[in-house]
Amino acid sequence: MPLSRLPRSLTHPYLLLTLTVLFWSGNMVVGRGLRDAVPPMSLALARWVLALLLTLPFAWPHLHTLRGLPRGKWGVLLVLGVLGIGAYNTLAYLALVHTTATNAALLNSFIPIAIIAITWFMGHRATLLESIGVAVSFAGVMTIVGRGDPAVLAGLSLNVGDLWMLGAVLSWALYTIGLRWRPAGLHPMALLAVLTMIGLVVLVPLAWWELSHGAQLHLSPVSLAGVAYTGVFPAFLGYVFYNRAVGEVGASRGGLFIHLMPAFSTILATVFLGEIPQIYHFLGIALILSGIWLTTGFKKG
Repeated sequence: MPLSRLPRSLTHPYLLLTLTVLFWSGNMVVGRGLRDAVPPMSLALARWVLALLLTLPFAWPHLHTLRGLPRGKWGVLLVLGVLGIGAYNTLAYLALVHTTATNAALLNSFIPIAIIAITWFMGHRATLLESIGVAVSFAGVMTIVGRGDPAVLAGLSLNVGDLWMLGAVLSWALYTIGLRWRPAGLHPMALLAVLTMIGLVVLVPLAWWELSHGAQLHLSPVSLAGVAYTGVFPAFLGYVFYNRAVGEVGASRGGLFIHLMPAFSTILATVFLGEIPQIYHFLGIALILSGIWLTTGFKKG
């Protein structure tokens, strides 16, 4: 993806992160909608096969940059491929079979907090402004998910799907942090291609096991369109944009944009489902944007 040829205004990391989260918000909705038509591991496999087909034409001229990588860097790529490609979306799709998109979006919003907690144990200390920004934006998430009523939040309960989602949160937090150790000089498209191939090595046996144990595919134009969406936008474009942006602004600020998912879910429901936004939606979105601005607005990204 020749992002370097585009004007800086179109490749600013915060714009790329915003678009990424928009794509991923749609992915949550689609993943929940496809739960009866496409089993979760098969969906993860199909989306990454499609993403790889889209990636290879751009990556092929740059695969030579993989030559001569030290063994330690191949270890980094192996871990990133397993966490970011093999684990995160597979766990998220498993979660969406058993839990609501609302619960999944809420738990997914713990990613920025998990990133800060893990980096804290690694010796990084978040600034006061970063901590306040995360707290404010997370309050916005809770406002939307709880519909402005603390009793709604108190009534939410965890099930097995929520536990799968917590596993997805941990895998993505570790993937985001791990991007700092990706091999220097490796072209972004070559990076995405090799990570996808590593992830597919994990996903192929999982999907085979799933189908051999009774899971069934129910393909239709609608389900195929859903699979195509997950491969083109959240997987291919989303990972290209996210990897590039996190490389520029770092894991903590990049991960914070995950808090936009409930806000985008509200907007998507308004546009495509005709749902009328309520006051708590606007309050929550305002808090999320305020938190992101507190963390990013005083710093040059």
